[in-house]
Amino acid sequence: MTTTTSAAAPSTAASATGASSTAAPRSATGGPNALDVLDQLESEAIHIIREVVAEFERPVLLFSGGKDSVVVLHLATKAFWPGRVPFPVLHVDTGHNFPEVLAFRDETVARLGIRLEVARVQDYLDDGRLQERADGTRNPLQTQPLLDAIAAGRHDAVFGGARRDEDKARAKERILSLRDEFGQWDPRNQRPELWSLYNGRHTPGQHVRAFPISNWTELDVWRYLERERIELPPLYFAHEREVFRRDGMWRAVGEHSLPRPDEPVERRTVRYRTVGDMSCTGAVESAAADLAAVTAEVAASTLTERGATRADDRISEAAMEDRKKDGYF
Repeated sequence: MTTTTSAAAPSTAASATGASSTAAPRSATGGPNALDVLDQLESEAIHIIREVVAEFERPVLLFSGGKDSVVVLHLATKAFWPGRVPFPVLHVDTGHNFPEVLAFRDETVARLGIRLEVARVQDYLDDGRLQERADGTRNPLQTQPLLDAIAAGRHDAVFGGARRDEDKARAKERILSLRDEFGQWDPRNQRPELWSLYNGRHTPGQHVRAFPISNWTELDVWRYLERERIELPPLYFAHEREVFRRDGMWRAVGEHSLPRPDEPVERRTVRYRTVGDMSCTGAVESAAADLAAVTAEVAASTLTERGATRADDRISEAAMEDRKKDGYF
């Protein structure tokens, strides 16, 4: 666990990779003073964050350094500014994360003065509580460390950056999603959320997953990142990298992602749409080197980010839903 003490305002500095001017907002209905779509989404997310903090005793935010968790953390800094974010962040480290993302994670929590809790999959492998999968992918192994960290921290609410447009299983979830005493999710036991009323009632042992950007799309996220000039790990922008082709995706060559004899290594200009476990996360060929270029590229894309770059979601038609029922985020 890492504890830091400095505090800072919500980041408005341009990304080191070249943040550009604010993207043009989508039109919104209403009079001349109506909020644009990004303002509406931001307002809803801040409302959700404040409601959860007011209703629950020990919330925590899942923070990996990926773009969605970066946006949720940025929204939390806005929700409570000029005070500090009143809850810690938690990262389930598979041991196969991109080093650039881990460095960004540590720099961010240090700048904001937030306590970082880390649950390590490697610890579970070392003492035999978990075993390596045959395919080498550790993403599905995150569930038990996550549930144990929630229990150890007595966290009754867990913020996440999941969005409904990512996967059909995530599309089924409410903004506040109840987990039972075993951390499991029942898609048939969902609570209504009419008129933005969120029911956080739970019994001892249960907890709630909270998704402030559930109603956002990938394009909304990138437009917001551009508007707010939020910094991101450099992997999200075009860079030259040694890669090899597998399952229709470009995989980076690294300690935890090695090519087979029949997979030639090439040097290509790529970027990442999502930055999960190296062993199952693919890159896309791209020349988009700044936020404006990435936003334009995402607007023209016909594939979802997970469908295009996450091998663990291809295990079965219901791969994500099966993992979520077991307690995965």
